[in-house]
Amino acid sequence: MPSWTVAGEFYARRNDWQAFAKVREAPTAEAAREWALSVIGGCHHVPRRLIRIRSVEPTST
Repeated sequence: MPSWTVAGEFYARRNDWQAFAKVREAPTAEAAREWALSVIGGCHHVPRRLIRIRSVEPTST
């Protein structure tokens, strides 16, 4: 299964955007994107509208 790097930022607190990059094995880029939204939203209690996905790229091995 391919690995994907999902990069972006989320709204952490008052006018502060926190950058992130997550690596995940997933069948498609869309599945990796959904996983990242779920993890960031769940761990940091951030609604999806406050998460910006900048890129979803295959990870080279």
